[in-house]
Amino acid sequence: MRTTSELESKLSEPSERLIEDLAKLDGDILILGVGGKMGPSLAKLVKRGIEAAGIGKKVTGVSRFSSGDLRSELEAAGIHTIAADLLDEAALSNLPETRNVIYMAGNKFGTTGREYFTWAMNAYLPGRVAEKYQQSRIVAFSSGNIYPLTEIASGGASEETPPAPIGEYAQSCLGRERVFEYFSRKNGTPLVNFRLNYAIDLRYGILLEIAKSVKEGNPIDLSMGQVNVIWQGDANEMAIRSLLLCDSPPVTLNITGPETVSIRWLSERFGEMFGVAPKFDGIEQPTALLNNASHSHRLFGYPRVTLRQMMEWTVSWVEAGGDTLNKPTHFQERAGAF
Repeated sequence: MRTTSELESKLSEPSERLIEDLAKLDGDILILGVGGKMGPSLAKLVKRGIEAAGIGKKVTGVSRFSSGDLRSELEAAGIHTIAADLLDEAALSNLPETRNVIYMAGNKFGTTGREYFTWAMNAYLPGRVAEKYQQSRIVAFSSGNIYPLTEIASGGASEETPPAPIGEYAQSCLGRERVFEYFSRKNGTPLVNFRLNYAIDLRYGILLEIAKSVKEGNPIDLSMGQVNVIWQGDANEMAIRSLLLCDSPPVTLNITGPETVSIRWLSERFGEMFGVAPKFDGIEQPTALLNNASHSHRLFGYPRVTLRQMMEWTVSWVEAGGDTLNKPTHFQERAGAF
């Protein structure tokens, strides 16, 4: 893959597992917050899966669509779009009733200094959405940031690990889950809290950041010495398939790849691929933000795209000068300040 069109095609390629699950699902699908990093490819993946299954479901994506060509791009792919500010009560109330809702709206970067907006998006808005769609299934994107930093040898935080969010962004993510849980229990709304970190797309993500730093000779911060990653296409597929798992009280799922990945190891492998020696800054700490997704792997199977494949694609993308979104993950952040 060396072009955005090739990447988008790969990201939206449905597996047989997804096609089979979509055939079991009743009702149309509404994606709230479709304009984010993962939303467009998720919408296209749903649409292609529906077409492959030979079933008639309408896919609708909601976003502000305030700039760029995304709206026309989604419409060209057969996805109905609605331009709306979800914090606008009238706009929210006018959205169509839909059996299946994937909630991707939220705010992370720029939280520091605008904490009030992050809390409104991440904790207030979910309550309004839950009231509006109390008769729907809801898969609500959440974050592994709600967990504490864990010992490297622990294998990462599982769904049984008590939340201990660091910083206001992570706290607001836990707020989102708690508010959705309240309304799920109150109204019997079937729900999945989808705790994800970190999705990888060749235009953004931890692998891209490290690969570019190695190639350009920039030092790599080792303070967060281990991470988890998953191909965005696999994460999106698991989100769609989670609609069949929604329940009340809510189901919680950790979503990421199976490996605990060393930042130093990644850098050294990228160095070998580029033919340069990586530079490092700092030393690994005994704890990291790690997510144990073994439960979701039992439910969905392992991700289709492996770590080594993602690395090879990333190197080819960087060498080809592929487009980037210029949206760093700040995975090195240990104090929760985003």
